Amino acid sequence: MQDPEPAGTPALSARFSSVREQTRRIAAPLAPEDHVVQSMEDVSPTKWHLAHTTWFFETFVLGPNVEGYRPYNERFAYLFNSYYVQAGERFSRPHRGLLSRPTVDDVNAYRAHVDSAMMAFLRKLPAGTAPEVERVVEIGLNHEQQHQELMVTDIKHVLSINPLQPAYDPSGKRMPSDDLPTTWMAFNPGIVTIGDAGSGRFCFDNEGPRHRVFVEPFELASRPVTNREYLAFVEDDAYANPVLWLSEGWATVAREGWTHPLYWQHENGEWTEFTTAGRLPLDLDAPVTHVSLFEADAFARWSGARLPTEFEWEHAAGSAIGNTNITGHFSEDLIFIPSLSGERSLIGPFHNLFGSTWEWTSSHYSPYPGYETEDGALGEYNGKFMYNQFVLRGGSVATPGDHIRLTYRNFFPGHARWQFSGIRLARSAR
Repeated sequence: MQDPEPAGTPALSARFSSVREQTRRIAAPLAPEDHVVQSMEDVSPTKWHLAHTTWFFETFVLGPNVEGYRPYNERFAYLFNSYYVQAGERFSRPHRGLLSRPTVDDVNAYRAHVDSAMMAFLRKLPAGTAPEVERVVEIGLNHEQQHQELMVTDIKHVLSINPLQPAYDPSGKRMPSDDLPTTWMAFNPGIVTIGDAGSGRFCFDNEGPRHRVFVEPFELASRPVTNREYLAFVEDDAYANPVLWLSEGWATVAREGWTHPLYWQHENGEWTEFTTAGRLPLDLDAPVTHVSLFEADAFARWSGARLPTEFEWEHAAGSAIGNTNITGHFSEDLIFIPSLSGERSLIGPFHNLFGSTWEWTSSHYSPYPGYETEDGALGEYNGKFMYNQFVLRGGSVATPGDHIRLTYRNFFPGHARWQFSGIRLARSAR
């Protein structure tokens, strides 16, 4: 993965165009009716994602910086703000699926209007003359890439609840998985440095400041847990064994009636999984995905292991990367079915550290020492969510390859499992 050219050059307008086009490509296979469904509170309709990412540029770039700019529709700010309290009032999140209007065509016209204004603005922006504006544009592009991932995970959930089990991609394209053994990589105890090193490459504020952490000796598995291994956990009746579960996890299992990962189904003696290509036979060699932190933690305990801390994960991944580029199965492929590859995903001694599935850690999502939020509405981006969430690392099939990095901290509550979230085991060194 190559670092992007500095912002404020013609590369910024080219990057803007590229990111916006990738969003369009992700939405392209969908019918207009698919764009408007909200299958649960955590899911947003595709149409809303398309409009919200557009609202961001209109609100934080065009409005403050283009003299005489008039919003495409004054009322869209209320409909398509998400959680930026300082940016104004917002429509109810659980009811976004009730918005039949504006239509998908209207939203696409809104995107075209803002794209045109943004390209005109960026082409007139001399390189290096407005670093704060360039920074906000880059935040907006990374914000849109986050929503590209949410578009994939959300529409997968939407399609999964339809009894017709429709496919996002009827072609059935998928990458083959390899049956790989697990080895354990040992790391010595010591003080390690964690977080963004201030290289000038974009990162979110929650990735810093860089600081020191002491890690005890530990071992990290060379590959993520597979469906085959997780199926053994299921068939051992682990979902009915309270000894394996955190208290809140056990309560969630009982309340929700979980007996296997989201999207799995057992029928006529066969296990299948709902994918973006429709319902397919369970690929036993692929990484298990769509499991919650509670399920990941219970599986680790059942296995006689544990989940890594985010600091162990970053230290191990950083040691493996060295001076090489990050490689893996990312969203540019437009194949949103995780796989375990013996070659493509190999970084040092590890498989699938990046791409395919996010990996749960045991670390609570908390501020690093010295963390400060910035002033204004953009300061609400990360810090306000540092409560009752856990950190995931590494990216997934729905993550853009030029968006992920070693220090990237994703976060979700312990019960969440509609994201492409999986498991890599760790254990204390023996």
